[in-house]
Amino acid sequence: WIGILALYTVHKGQFNCPGGGLLHSYLLVLLILLASIICALSALVYISMQGTISNPGPRKSLPKLLYTRLLLYLPEFLWAVVGAVWVSDSSVRCEKTVINVVIGTVIASWVIIIFTVIGVVIVFDPLGGKKTFYLTHSVNRNLESSQSGQLLYNVKNTATRVWEKRIRLLCCCIVQDDDHRVAFTSIAELFRTYFSDTDLVPSDIAAGLTLLHQEQDKMESCPKEPEEVLCHSPSSLVTDDLDIELENAAHYMLFAAAAYGWPYYIYTNPFTALCKLNGDCCGNRPTDSDITGSDRHNFHFGSILKITGLQYRDFIHISFHNKIYEIPFFVALDHKKEAIVVAVRGTLSFEDILTDLSADCEDLTLEDVLENGFVHKGITQAANYIYRKLINDGILNQAFTIAPEYKLVIVGHSLGGGTASILAIMLRNSFPTLRCYAFSPPGGLLSKSLADYTKHFIVSVIVGKDLVARLSMPNMEDLKRRIVRIVANCNRPKYQILLHGCWYEVFGGDPDNFPTELHGRNEDALTQPLLAEESLMVHRSPSYSALEDESHLNSPPQYPHLYLPGKIIHIVEESSSRRLCSSDIKYTARWSNETVFSSILISPKMITDHMPDVVLKALNSLSQEHGSCISC
Repeated sequence: WIGILALYTVHKGQFNCPGGGLLHSYLLVLLILLASIICALSALVYISMQGTISNPGPRKSLPKLLYTRLLLYLPEFLWAVVGAVWVSDSSVRCEKTVINVVIGTVIASWVIIIFTVIGVVIVFDPLGGKKTFYLTHSVNRNLESSQSGQLLYNVKNTATRVWEKRIRLLCCCIVQDDDHRVAFTSIAELFRTYFSDTDLVPSDIAAGLTLLHQEQDKMESCPKEPEEVLCHSPSSLVTDDLDIELENAAHYMLFAAAAYGWPYYIYTNPFTALCKLNGDCCGNRPTDSDITGSDRHNFHFGSILKITGLQYRDFIHISFHNKIYEIPFFVALDHKKEAIVVAVRGTLSFEDILTDLSADCEDLTLEDVLENGFVHKGITQAANYIYRKLINDGILNQAFTIAPEYKLVIVGHSLGGGTASILAIMLRNSFPTLRCYAFSPPGGLLSKSLADYTKHFIVSVIVGKDLVARLSMPNMEDLKRRIVRIVANCNRPKYQILLHGCWYEVFGGDPDNFPTELHGRNEDALTQPLLAEESLMVHRSPSYSALEDESHLNSPPQYPHLYLPGKIIHIVEESSSRRLCSSDIKYTARWSNETVFSSILISPKMITDHMPDVVLKALNSLSQEHGSCISC
């Protein structure tokens, strides 16, 4: 607006060029239109800053302002068309500076309009009105009425379809078959179940996460109880068994990381990887190993060779084939540890993400082991695929024919770790001595009975506050309740929470002491939700709870508690010394149990602690420290 005003002021009275009359009218109307839009946006910003997240009263005029701004898009669109017509008119002979400014204005207008349309398509919730109707009429509804039951069914059905359309839109670039359609429906049902009972927008969630992080940091800075310090003393944790497993884990993590192929190799060697790969990958494929799937220019296989240090002849089978529920893996001979290693790749594609998100539970029945146990559906189907390849295609038979005295070891990171764990359970009867190392596996993987069974042959390795190791539907529900509680009961406007949160995350400092309604309440009262919390929980009416409870009365819950596999090694950062160009981080490791991972921790490192290079670095640091202690 300022730029166009300056242009109009400078060239006032100089619009005598061919097409200048239209330009004069165009700039004048555009100034008025942009001024109106700026006023509408300023009012929107001001009104949005009033009240708190759970007190929308001061913002009751916001819908009218939003629709006013929406109506202004019509003249804005028409004037963008007029500007485009004027710019494209070859008869216009005005000053070049004026034409360039108008071209910039037209481009900016179209960019704003296009991004607004995209934003509305992504963010707009077509269920908003139905949610409000459902909330306002929930008290007066009759539990027995078929009309209320039909209304609930329609709302759920519509919500599932909305999520399904969003997922299809996100995955528009991949070829979709029956497996994809089933997965889309399952994932849409998952998102509908999780999000349908709250009235939160993304910025509410961001505010809740930053408040939870600060609250968590305050709790961690409190002095520990004597019993807690005693339980975590190094003398009771560092054992020979732990040292051996850490040394093995550091060795096998190389195989789990290598399964990612060239993306991991280039990520960890950004300056030299391409040069090294170009030297080795332009030759012919090796004929000794069985390679399936696409590996253009041999980049994947070349990276695996570089990372593991193995030879061509050490590989029995390599699969780069990747579809939903079908993930890449390789089988190799590890002469150093005298093991046949099956390494499963983690999440690296849209198909892998769909496998991760297919989080329904299904039964896994094991002969002579357990009557049944619940497992993650998507990961179990991926394990079934690899199991069929290994057994039915004779890959393991071929490996044991070459090295009959070797033991079987299955490894993987992230999705690969979860798949490796379930694959190990399936192969346990046929190979009683097998071992499995699951690095940063997903938390919602096995039921308690299966998790206890796997403690004899699976070791899980978790670093720090890894988010994925704590991901399960019950944990996500717990996080949602914590966000709703802390957001609903904070008495500050959302913009203040977000501004301080950004400063705290970037520059650190002391956690903020935002006053909340939780302060001053006795312990019994804290178990009951406040009115502010109930206002953000759309479907938590008595009738909804009754309908839900009734429908699941005689069946297991859709998302029961699932746990990490096997014995768990938890690696935590003890101290770090920052230097100019590097950082020296000291790690400690301890045996842990699944209850430690029953809550999601908010931290800037919750994502980085999951990365394979961080896991490998931590394991190498611990194994080197142990080696130096032995040499001393």
